[in-house]
Parts: sequence; C-alpha cells; structure tokens
Amino acid sequence: MVFRLSDSKLSEMSIISSQLRQCLVVGNEAPVAKSDEVAAAGSRFLASFQQGLELVRRPAFDRSSILLKNIIKANETERLTSYFNAGCINANDGSQNLTKLRTCVLSLQSLVNTGAKTILIELEGLLEDVIRVVEAANEYLLPSQDEDINDRLMREVTIAKKEETASSDSGRPELTDYATMMGIIYSMIKQDSVMQEKIVSALNLKLTSRELETYCTMWSLRPFIDDEIMHQAWSFIP
Repeated sequence: MVFRLSDSKLSEMSIISSQLRQCLVVGNEAPVAKSDEVAAAGSRFLASFQQGLELVRRPAFDRSSILLKNIIKANETERLTSYFNAGCINANDGSQNLTKLRTCVLSLQSLVNTGAKTILIELEGLLEDVIRVVEAANEYLLPSQDEDINDRLMREVTIAKKEETASSDSGRPELTDYATMMGIIYSMIKQDSVMQEKIVSALNLKLTSRELETYCTMWSLRPFIDDEIMHQAWSFIP
C-alpha cells in the first residue's frame, strides 16, 4: 500500500525541513557552522593563553650554576651580565606576555558572550518556527508561558507522535523526526556553550598546568556534540 501525504502535511514537512536546512546548510551563516567557528577560534585563543601563562610562570635560571657562570665569563658584556643578574628573565617579555594573556581572555569572553549567545538566539528562533509547525499539526496552540523552549518542543513532539499514522512505516523521516533532531541539535550546542562559558570564567593566573590542559582538551573535544547525531541530521537533508 502506498501512503500519500496530504497537502497540509506536505506543507508542514516542507517548512520544518527548511528549518533544519537553515540550521545546517546555509554556508558560514548556518548556526551549526558558526558554532564550529567559535569552537575553533576559542581553541586557538585558549592555546595561546596556555602558552603565555607557562612563559610568565617560567622559573628563573639558577644563578649559582657553574656552567652559566662560565658562559657569562667567556662572553661577558654589560647587557648579558644584567640579563644573568635578572635571573635570565626579560622584564619586557614578562609585560608582553601579561598583555597577551589579557588579550586572549578578552577575546574568549567576546566569543562566549557575543558569538555563542547569538548562535543560541538564532537556533531558538528556528525552534520557535518548528514549534508553531508542530502545534499546527496537533491542531491547537498552547501558551508558551515561562517554559524552556526545548521542553516546549519535546512536549509538542510527544503529542504529534501519538497522531502519526501508518505512513511512518514509509522509511522517510517524519515531522516529529525533524522536530526532535532540531531540539537535540539545540540542546547539544547549548550545553557546549555553557561549558565554554564556564571554562572562560575560570581562567586566571593561578590555574595549574594540569587544570589548564584539561580545559584545553575539553574545549577541543566538545564532548556534548555527538558526531553520529550530526551525521544523522545531515541525512535528513534531501
């Protein structure tokens, strides 16, 4: 038996698949692509912060070293002697490194406070459209109240699933499949953004090398982003 979708169902499917396409496909303007760019830029700034902090905390050379004293004696100049007496640390380098650290932190703060939050706002706009489509499919509207947008979406999806007919056996993604995928993508990116914000707020000169390495690894790995789910989302795009 061949199941045919009604005109209204086709229209709903067209709208909701378009929302998923906007989320994934619209070049560098797609929220998912912009989220990847924020993560990549943040990794660079975080690595630069890590490098700068290690340089700032680099211990001075041991001035009691016989080897160093012999090197100074063999190549003695006023400049080299001053450098040795300062513990082989250049004061200007220290100042430049501190400036570099501040720049990295400010850049990271801009990424999470502006870039990441803008992406979430864009995704929430797409989700609002998806919710309206699913509500229309359910043939009634509910007040939004003060409910999390993803919770609203999942509530509507649950209702819509009960109404879906045997046409779901066609092997094609259903309306609720598209809506659920949008909700999952939003949830993953939101959790990733929250993690990034916590990492940036934790940055300071007292961090241990191990703590900072953990932050760099977590930022780079993006543990809340499931690649398999993202591949599945792409498979929904005709």
